[in-house]
Amino acid sequence: MKIYHITDAPLRIYGLAVADRENRRYWKLPPEVLERFPQYEFLGRRCAGGRVRFCTDSESLLVRMTLAETKEDLNIPLSGSAGADLYLGRGKASRFLGYVTPTVHVMHEITEEKKFQMTGSMETVTINLPRNDHLLSMEIGIEDGAVMTDAPEYDICRPIVFYGSSITEGGCASRPGNAYTSIVSRWLDADYRNMGFSGSARGEAEFAEYLAGRRDMSLFVMDYDHNAPDLEFLQKTHEPFFHIVRKANPELPIVILSRPDTDKFPEDSCRRRDIIRQTYRNALEAGDRKVWFVDGGTFFGAEGREECTVDGTHPNALGFMRMAQTLYPLLGGILGKACD
Repeated sequence: MKIYHITDAPLRIYGLAVADRENRRYWKLPPEVLERFPQYEFLGRRCAGGRVRFCTDSESLLVRMTLAETKEDLNIPLSGSAGADLYLGRGKASRFLGYVTPTVHVMHEITEEKKFQMTGSMETVTINLPRNDHLLSMEIGIEDGAVMTDAPEYDICRPIVFYGSSITEGGCASRPGNAYTSIVSRWLDADYRNMGFSGSARGEAEFAEYLAGRRDMSLFVMDYDHNAPDLEFLQKTHEPFFHIVRKANPELPIVILSRPDTDKFPEDSCRRRDIIRQTYRNALEAGDRKVWFVDGGTFFGAEGREECTVDGTHPNALGFMRMAQTLYPLLGGILGKACD
């Protein structure tokens, strides 16, 4: 087989700030940001939301990856915490091919590989990188007589940026492609950046300034409700965070979400929702017409709500699918993309 490292052309990596083969670093935050925000020191070195894209006509495809460890996560199977999954095609026509994952929890470096059967026709391949465990290396192998070329650019090439909690980061999806951020971006054929940080994203003004400094965003989704330790903290930080992003990006569409799992603590969830919705209402009253609000209590629907989470908080595949189904037409409409 012909072996390519994921940093080799014509493969392209999306969604990461660092892709350093020599030092084995595949991070969603750059070193200078990790230094400024020590609370993201571990989580910022994850590659959640990272993707590899290319086209090939190979009849088989090898994926080999090395992780720093496969630390146990109580609510996530290894396919979700340490696995990478593959899709063929683009947009709503994408097809799940399979996943590669370690099969044991270890606190040391581990390498896993898997071969996938392909059609032999030229296909766009997207590999969603692992959510939890730090990626050290990934290689792709194709048949000796096969061709590998650049993948088409995303239809929405300026990234959607999602900022929020462990739910935003993808917990507890059974594999990385099942997170709502991944599903809705895949359906839209949109590039995206996953700025979800489990328990750590707390609406810090300094981090809002970092995000606001991006000039390539097509849309910003703000969803850190769960990480605010109490109502007073949420009240104090939510609207100022919004204003920092808005001041730097006057024409940027911003979508504000409240938490989806409202059944566990309904009174607290309702009061949080009201705080978040007030940010939206105040923006409208100030003349902002580039802001939208989604009540997270509507995400899971009326029937089978109790089946949508792993632990009463974190969505499973069903919960994430329902979130994506709600957001897809809204985000598509905002971005001027027809959504069937």
